[in-house]
Amino acid sequence: MHTHTLSHQYSLLLLPLLLIFFSAPYSKAAYNIPKLSPLFRTVLQDPNTLSTSISEDLETFFYSQTLDHFNYRPESYTTFKQRYVINSKYWGGANENAPIFAYLGAEAPLDDDLTGIGFLNENAPRFKALQVYIEHRFYGKSVPFGSFEEAIKNHSIRGYFNSAQAIADYAKVLMYLKKKLSAQNSPIIVIGGSYGGMLASWFRLKYPHIALGALASSAPILYFDDLTPQNGYYSLVTKDFKEVSENCYKTIKESWSEIDKVASMSNGLSVLSKRFKTCKHLNNSSELKDYLDSMYATAAQYNQPPEYPVTKVCGGIDGASEGSDILGRIFAGVVGYKGNWSCYDTGQYIYPDETNVGWGWQTCSEMVIPIGRGRNDTMFPPSPFDFKQYSDHCKSLYDVPPRPHWVTTYYGGQSIKLVLHRFASNIIFSNGLRDPYSSGGVLEDLSDSLLAIYTVNGSHCLDILPADVSDPQWLIKQRKIEVEIMEGWIKKYYADLLALKK
Repeated sequence: MHTHTLSHQYSLLLLPLLLIFFSAPYSKAAYNIPKLSPLFRTVLQDPNTLSTSISEDLETFFYSQTLDHFNYRPESYTTFKQRYVINSKYWGGANENAPIFAYLGAEAPLDDDLTGIGFLNENAPRFKALQVYIEHRFYGKSVPFGSFEEAIKNHSIRGYFNSAQAIADYAKVLMYLKKKLSAQNSPIIVIGGSYGGMLASWFRLKYPHIALGALASSAPILYFDDLTPQNGYYSLVTKDFKEVSENCYKTIKESWSEIDKVASMSNGLSVLSKRFKTCKHLNNSSELKDYLDSMYATAAQYNQPPEYPVTKVCGGIDGASEGSDILGRIFAGVVGYKGNWSCYDTGQYIYPDETNVGWGWQTCSEMVIPIGRGRNDTMFPPSPFDFKQYSDHCKSLYDVPPRPHWVTTYYGGQSIKLVLHRFASNIIFSNGLRDPYSSGGVLEDLSDSLLAIYTVNGSHCLDILPADVSDPQWLIKQRKIEVEIMEGWIKKYYADLLALKK
């Protein structure tokens, strides 16, 4: 989903690993976990044109970060440069103990988030907040030893590429900044979306002495270790399409067998290639089905106003010319969503950028989200999550098996209602119920300060994206509630701080 510009040489360096990852003899749906980015980057404009006014207020710095926070071997003390960006335009300063909003970067370079995430900059004036954006290790300009392609190929180095190290990085940067700015009493609220939302919630749990609270937007922290049904993600994709159009839903459901039927015929792949105007000749029917699978999932995950991609897809399918067969209607849905192009690149979802490759490693190590689907429980072909198959595939890539139980062991998740309300506090779990990943989100309050704020029609991370004049009232209300909750946290913090000084 990311389209960062890469040099031709850089693309070629990453391509072999990516081709291995996506060249298995079975459908990618069996082992590919959809990325958790808050932004659908292929529809973003050039980051340089998104908001010049914001960009002018940003200052970039690099922190000398420790490679390994949890061991004391000589190599653990190796350092690398970690990028962080500050916007101090609205900050009230250390003398006022003005708060700090810290955005925790996720599985992508930080660049697009600086202007693509609106929540911090839009609310900083109200809070007189300092804005800090920190890049996740191994992405963007925060790569140990400077070269992503070398780091990801090195068996030892990529072992330091995990979430625990990442949130320890964030802790180090934030403690350093408070000291540097003489802002020891400035409260910090961490904010993240999707995987970054998970990091934000886990940061508050692991480092409550650093973060006063967390806004975890679209964070599926319960989509691990079978806490959520495997088909949760694709069941919601199906529900989104069915609610828009029953005919659209039925057409998609019937199309898979039709694609296989045509592909099995003599010269069938050529027929499919021509009918779907693919940029390259299809090698098998799975290539087309995976492309459509990803398109439908992406449309549902990022089904935001005013475009509403699911409506665009179904508008194309339902509006196909009279007499169109199933494949004709499906292709009309592609055109309805993507526009009328000379050809359609069925390999676009595996573009060899560092996010695809990096997320591939993360999901083959600790971020094992068991997404699957059974027979007739979604509009998609059956594709149950097979951990043995998944593990074998990951071992063939990295020589180590995934650890499917580590996230729940390290961060928790089992019996979350019973556990978290006993010790945790000040976390907002925000979701939009049209987002397929909300199936693994926290959707009910766990205590008076562990709050689930959701909207029935919302999509992935919509609440932290830039506000727009076309925003519906339910979205405006969701953001307003989140801000008021944060104000309550900070007000209580200042009262406690004052009491301690007396």
